[in-house]
Amino acid sequence: QVQLVESGGGLVQPGGSLRLSCAASGSIWRIVHMGWYRQAPGKQRELVATITSGGTTNYADSVKGRFTISRDNAKNTVYLQMNILEPEDTAVYYCNCNAILHYWSSVSSDYWGQGTQVTVSS
Repeated sequence: QVQLVESGGGLVQPGGSLRLSCAASGSIWRIVHMGWYRQAPGKQRELVATITSGGTTNYADSVKGRFTISRDNAKNTVYLQMNILEPEDTAVYYCNCNAILHYWSSVSSDYWGQGTQVTVSS
């Protein structure tokens, strides 16, 4: 199985910054991609940003230019640098890892972290 440990959430004023981290551990053969999703109260979970093992990134339009996703493949860790935070960014942020567990398999599965609260408020 895969365990994801998230850190870095908290309370920040509008215009401020936060950095989220997520470390994956367990019996992992290869991580295909990692990313961050978020869910605000009363809303569906939505994609924030993803990054492949090769470094290709994808962002939601609402965070482009403000958030940066990066990855340390050696540590199986993904980061989300969030700048110029807005009240609309308030949500629980979930780490996602798409991984292959066995060398003989080509099938990957999604794994999720517990979530970390980000609150943007004055």
